[in-house]
Amino acid sequence: MTVSVNRQAVDIVKDIISKQKKLDCIVTENKNGTTIIDAGIEAKGSRRLGQLVSEACLGGLGAVRFTEMHIGDLTLPAVTVNVDRPPIATLGSQYAGWILKTGDYFAMASGPARALSRVESKLFDAIQYADDSDTAVIMLETSKIPPDSVTDMIAEKCGVDPANLYCIVAPTASIVGSVQISARIVEVAIHKLHTINFDPLKIRKGHGVAPIAPVAKNDGKAMGVTNDCILYGGRAFLFIEGDETDDLNELVKQCPSSASEQYGVPFYNLLKSKNFDFYELDPLLFSPAEVTLIDFRNQETFKAGELNAEILERSIESCK
Repeated sequence: MTVSVNRQAVDIVKDIISKQKKLDCIVTENKNGTTIIDAGIEAKGSRRLGQLVSEACLGGLGAVRFTEMHIGDLTLPAVTVNVDRPPIATLGSQYAGWILKTGDYFAMASGPARALSRVESKLFDAIQYADDSDTAVIMLETSKIPPDSVTDMIAEKCGVDPANLYCIVAPTASIVGSVQISARIVEVAIHKLHTINFDPLKIRKGHGVAPIAPVAKNDGKAMGVTNDCILYGGRAFLFIEGDETDDLNELVKQCPSSASEQYGVPFYNLLKSKNFDFYELDPLLFSPAEVTLIDFRNQETFKAGELNAEILERSIESCK
């Protein structure tokens, strides 16, 4: 039976709703019946809330846990992420690939609802996945609560009643924002492999660890430091079930962020140098600092990249 990332995520969301006070979130309902979970706009949010939001974004196919990382002289809080059915959990659910623009409202949308809307049709064709749930869960990275016009549009694209839509909202500069972005460490690695034309269906398991960024003073600075936690502080391990045509030793060299010519500058500074035009950024930069590929058949490992404490420390200092 095909797994439904939305049905599994709804169970996590209902757990969040039942513990909203303890988790420091605010749950409201739009006039059209959509449930809004404020995870960092008016609400304070919490690390535990970020953990649950991250697992909902993975469609219930991943486990997120807290730990620490020692990078150079830095000791930072961190997340570990373990993912089953990685193509579906990451590219089919967690990836922030749906850009919402309607009127003056803008948000980066991620989570299981994407598998219902299939707005990114080529990506979903590549992983051979679609969901058929009559409920939908979406995560919006934004500082504005979506009005009915936005949630109506999302529901229509997903083919669900607006009353069956659950919308989690958090800005980048928030506790939940920091946690859920670091929890994308496996997704970023898998998306990089897909970008360089490796078949994501050959990826059987995923594991990653990345530091959690401190909450920055604004969303622009937060975008910089949260990305740097992955680009300069993140490790990903992917188990590949390939064939004799796959040269994992050569493949892994293309995987880490250091393979990009734009590597070596804190992300905010790089973006500023490009006049905040994302289209001027090298898409190959968006990768973990260190990537290890494990041959699923014989457990042989191939590693490339390394953590960069100097750039990460500069980024953390500049976000305050």
